[in-house]
Amino acid sequence: MHLNYSSDQFLPVDRHTLRKVMVTSKEIMTSKEVAQYLCIHTLTVHKYAREGKIPAFKIGTDWRFHKKSLEKWIDQKSTSNLGRNNRLEGKNIN
Repeated sequence: MHLNYSSDQFLPVDRHTLRKVMVTSKEIMTSKEVAQYLCIHTLTVHKYAREGKIPAFKIGTDWRFHKKSLEKWIDQKSTSNLGRNNRLEGKNIN
């Protein structure tokens, strides 16, 4: 069997972009992937998971994260921060 691909079917992708696409397309993520996704340190991800501050579950000793749960968590955090900022703006601070 011979596969015939033309060069215009593939775009060159650097390793950083490829890793980002792989991380954003996975449904279950590791701590390292979550750290990259949220732009925080892996130890912070572990701490948040241990303290129940971020949605996570364990497989053996390893933390795992549902991407959809993380996205929902981010949306909730963003919404609550917007509400808090709006309340602060309404106060008269002298």
